[in-house]
Amino acid sequence: MNFFLETMQVLLLSIWYNVESFIHLFVPMKKKNIAGEVVLISGAGSGIGRLMAQEFAALGTVLVLWDINQEGMKETARLAKQSGASRVHYYLCDCSDKSEVYRVADQVKREVGDVSILVNNAGIVTGKKFMDAPDSLIEKTVEVNTMAHFWTYKAFLPAMIANNHGHLVSIASSAGLIGVNGLADYCASKFAAVGFAESVGLELLATGKDGVKTTIVCPYFINTGMFDGCQTKWPRLLPILDPNYVAKKIIDAVLTDQVFLLLPKSMYLITALKNVLQWKLYSLLGSYLGLSVEVDCHSITSRHYKLH
Repeated sequence: MNFFLETMQVLLLSIWYNVESFIHLFVPMKKKNIAGEVVLISGAGSGIGRLMAQEFAALGTVLVLWDINQEGMKETARLAKQSGASRVHYYLCDCSDKSEVYRVADQVKREVGDVSILVNNAGIVTGKKFMDAPDSLIEKTVEVNTMAHFWTYKAFLPAMIANNHGHLVSIASSAGLIGVNGLADYCASKFAAVGFAESVGLELLATGKDGVKTTIVCPYFINTGMFDGCQTKWPRLLPILDPNYVAKKIIDAVLTDQVFLLLPKSMYLITALKNVLQWKLYSLLGSYLGLSVEVDCHSITSRHYKLH
């Protein structure tokens, strides 16, 4: 294709995509039917993982729950069955351990079948300044928040590619788009998770596997208990998010094949400003918004509970 034709194609498609976005401001996007799909959620023992399990269950899916908290998973399984899941399976799995991820993934494939919706939700935070964080905790943060995504993709993506059907969901964080004072290791792990999911999504498109969708979720702090003590300077602009609200928005994003979900909506503007403002101006904005104030949160690294 020559330069002129390709340029015209890009311009016309750009116009159409903008018109399409404008139309969807008034006409909701059609939601896909996922009844019968096998949905795997890591970090499903509590918090957002549990709430997503209940939401997916209400849509008639087969649920596979992963966590290192056996009792938490049992409770999630009970609630999911009450919510309408056709089947619920749960497995102990330490997502920071590659060999364990592969072993449990093989067990899932034997006992349940191919996973068609993968939700990488397990995550931890140290809650310590960079120089105060022990090396072991930094390594664990990266292993759970980032490397686990590599291993679960390796385990379950081949079947999705073979069928050209599936959905990869990365529960990342607004801290994966914008640096936060006091969360260096957490931010680094989430930036990596966002970049990884986006890059694999582009790989799939480039190889014609457009039936395998990607959704990357980047919420602000969620009131799940893991960021107790965190405060927001401007609650109306950057509120601490309600977990039920977040879970419902994630499911809606999956059902409409939304690639990026940022919460609250003000994060779209803040992220855009970061990319266009010079550093001094953005630093000033960050101070105004309270992003440069040191985050104070509890550290719970022994459980795969989700926090953002």
